[in-house]
Amino acid sequence: MDELFAPPTYEWQRLSPRYVTLRQLSALLFWPLVLTIPAVLIGLVWNLWWVAGLIWLAAVLIALDRAWFGRKSWRSWGYAERDDHLYITHGAWFRHLTAVPYGRMQLVEVESGPLERAFGLATVTLKTASPDTDARIPGLSASDATQLRDRITELGESRSSGL
Repeated sequence: MDELFAPPTYEWQRLSPRYVTLRQLSALLFWPLVLTIPAVLIGLVWNLWWVAGLIWLAAVLIALDRAWFGRKSWRSWGYAERDDHLYITHGAWFRHLTAVPYGRMQLVEVESGPLERAFGLATVTLKTASPDTDARIPGLSASDATQLRDRITELGESRSSGL
């Protein structure tokens, strides 16, 4: 079954290891902070502090689960540059493989939010005429994102199919 998601004769390029740290840190901060607000409101308004405690415990357990899952998700991401296509794979539970022909690309975006910039990471997104294209590669180092953007743009121009 793994050969279904492997590009022939090419090795997957992987995301930066800093992306795991970013995902884990985000999970550990987000869930407890977000669920603390309703927990405190329930405790203050209805004086149900035991329910508030359960909500906060659930938040901590969700955060720990998401942090653990972050590593598994990180390992599932990869991309391979072939002669005429860019292959992108991801998905720990539900595997996805996207092949984007260079000649069909209309736009290459590089994005980096505040947390990503703090970790020196960026996301490269490819847009084609199809709205269903799932061509996004998160967690690349800034230099890898720049090099990938430049290579893809150059290949897209040279193989343009006149769209």
